[in-house]
Amino acid sequence: MPRSLRLAVALWAIAPLTSQAIAAPPAGEIAPPDFTAGDPIPDGWTQDWNLGPTGLRGWMFSRKLETTDARQIRVTQVDAGSPADGVIKVDDVLLGVGQGGVGAKPFDGDPRVLFGEAITAAETDANGGRLVLLRWRDGDTKTVELRLPVMGSYSPTAPFDCPKSAKIVDRGRATLLETMRRDPAGGHIIARSLNALALLAIGDERDLPLLKEQATILAEYAQPSGVRTWQYAYVNLFLAEYLLATGDSETVAADLKRMTRMIVDGQSVVGSWGHDFVRDDPRSPTGAKRLGGYGMMNAPGIPLTLSLVLAREALAQEPDAEVAGLDEAIAKSERFLRFYVGKGAIPYGDHRPWIQTHEDNGKNGMAAVLFDRLGDEAAADYFARMAVASHGPERDVGHTGPYFNTLWALPSVARLGPQATGAWLEESAWRYDLARRWDGSFLYQGAPGARPQTYRNWDCTGLYLLGYLQGTDRTVFTGRGDRAADPIDRATAEALVDAGRGWSNADRDSFYDGLSTEELLNRLASWSPTVRERAAIALGRSQADVSDELVALLDAPDLHARYGAAQALKLQRGRGAKAVPRLIEALQADDLWLRILAAEALAGIGDPARSAVPALLARFAVHDPEGDPRAMEQRYLAGALFASRGGLLSRSLEGVDRDALREAVRLSLQNEDGRARGNLSSIYRNLSFEELRPLLPAIREAIATPAPSGIMFADGIQTAGLELFAEHRIEEGIDLLAEYVRGQKQHGSQKRIVTILNLLTRYGAHAQRVIPELEAAAVYFETEEENFPRKLSLEKAKLVREAIAEIEASTARPELIELDG
Repeated sequence: MPRSLRLAVALWAIAPLTSQAIAAPPAGEIAPPDFTAGDPIPDGWTQDWNLGPTGLRGWMFSRKLETTDARQIRVTQVDAGSPADGVIKVDDVLLGVGQGGVGAKPFDGDPRVLFGEAITAAETDANGGRLVLLRWRDGDTKTVELRLPVMGSYSPTAPFDCPKSAKIVDRGRATLLETMRRDPAGGHIIARSLNALALLAIGDERDLPLLKEQATILAEYAQPSGVRTWQYAYVNLFLAEYLLATGDSETVAADLKRMTRMIVDGQSVVGSWGHDFVRDDPRSPTGAKRLGGYGMMNAPGIPLTLSLVLAREALAQEPDAEVAGLDEAIAKSERFLRFYVGKGAIPYGDHRPWIQTHEDNGKNGMAAVLFDRLGDEAAADYFARMAVASHGPERDVGHTGPYFNTLWALPSVARLGPQATGAWLEESAWRYDLARRWDGSFLYQGAPGARPQTYRNWDCTGLYLLGYLQGTDRTVFTGRGDRAADPIDRATAEALVDAGRGWSNADRDSFYDGLSTEELLNRLASWSPTVRERAAIALGRSQADVSDELVALLDAPDLHARYGAAQALKLQRGRGAKAVPRLIEALQADDLWLRILAAEALAGIGDPARSAVPALLARFAVHDPEGDPRAMEQRYLAGALFASRGGLLSRSLEGVDRDALREAVRLSLQNEDGRARGNLSSIYRNLSFEELRPLLPAIREAIATPAPSGIMFADGIQTAGLELFAEHRIEEGIDLLAEYVRGQKQHGSQKRIVTILNLLTRYGAHAQRVIPELEAAAVYFETEEENFPRKLSLEKAKLVREAIAEIEASTARPELIELDG
């Protein structure tokens, strides 16, 4: 049985499904249509799939980002002159597949996987390119045959030393040349940058004039504002690679320096970027610049960092090409990203490690390539191992789609050598062969789903060819230079692939729920934080009493086992009470992550762990700037103690030492993460005003100076502080509220402004002194606000003017309290 079907078969066996009967969908979900009975494609479900080098596209039913419930493919397109032309028509229904002259079998599993695997098999020398289809047309079912070009087999180390990969590259190169000659500036600039990078990696000297033309066009890129970091990342990456490979300073050096300086200057103080670069903060008295919108986004941030690393190398030999702050920018980003080594996947932004899957939209893959180039063996090895473990359904998911998940897959897996790529492609080759079109090009294959695809019709030829080009030495992206991590052997590679089994978006639990308690306990010692978490979740759902085993694991010599024990104890809830004394001891461990996981386990256990509160509060004052430069431990302690949902002190402060508590709150309000600060709002509710008085200056500062990171959540603690000031009529709240009307983050401001204005009107006539600031804010919303829906800006202006009218008419003058100090 092909390796890529083992997990699927295991899950189907658990379901249980048969090839002839699909389980009824849950209430409210659509059932798979039967096209042979005249059912139409459901309204709005527009996505179809390229069906390999057949010239066909076809629609398959999907649910929860998977096509496992489909058993039919309805043909939506037949390319003229393709292998399918004259054999298949639009609206034919494909019911099965075979190869090599063997009769087609009805689909008895995921037709997307089975069709891709059939193409892989049909293209071998032994099968002579013969692909057999079970075709239904107008009530008649018939076996038909397509003849595909013979490409051979993937080698055991593909794409290294692989004739089939070389043939795919040759055919893809021809389509790239044709596309670039026909429309040199066509398509999305990210796709064009990757297409040019692939052509550069191929290294055919005949292509140099065309590459020079592409470099000239891309070097002119200059987008003044908006969503642009994604574009600059890949353009700058190509320009640096081009200069390193060709030495053509005249064409690109000046613009490479220009873009590199823009990226450096556009970085946040914590080493990150967002959709855009940092911008002036109108509320900052020191002229600080901050990210806007969602704040930090690692998907563009990691490629931006890699582009800086390569630009530093490329510009090193150029006269007058020094970029001020370049080394520091790389170091800041490196420091931020390295925190995630051993802990999970790099997440969306400045969040906790992502451990649901081994990859999060390609960001581990990006990090593997980055740290490989930086010479960091441990980080490169870890992120590459996570990439090898990510395959199958995991590679279909990704924020806005799996475009970047696909791009960075093979480049990161290849950091562990030919055996890693060979084992991974044995699992994933069907996906690559299904995406390849009959002319050798590749188009975007999105995740299964009904929604329109973000990257639909993007030319992905360069993206896929860069995967097949791993092992060439023309570019850093495809393998130039020394490897930081050591190559792994086949057995290790296959074990990494096995670590990624047992999960799908549609069925996340069945595989692990079917394992014995002993096997789940064994998996708690896995190198993979994702495997540990899946085992911990299953143990949490189980009724087995494993408290003794978990306490014992906390003393295991292997650090991974201790991590796994803490992860599991968190999900045991009250059943983990026996572990509380040992977890309190773990708060003093040398390892930062073990201390953090122990704190989270104590919070998960809940009330039986209240005895740990003094030890948790004491940890706030123990900060190691060298080992924990971003105060991450304080961040997680704030969640364990103060989070509204699950914090040990979120509901009651009975018996808590107030001095230790106030010091913990003060330090948390200074943390650079907005979400960490936001946890403190529960304290505002649970302390009396007199107990809060010593903290009011710190609360005021947290309102006035937003957190530099975690911007998506930074407004929470600011709003909570403003509510506190307004409730007690603290005079400084008037000016803070007036400033916040305009200075709040844009995202969600159309709703938040209602709360802010209501708080301001509580001050009655006292607020009349800030009417000029409110007038200026209304004018700003009406005439100047950018990157925000015009209709909502005008609505905000209207609300401000209504509040001004209410304040002007007010005669109430409640007694005000002046802030101490």
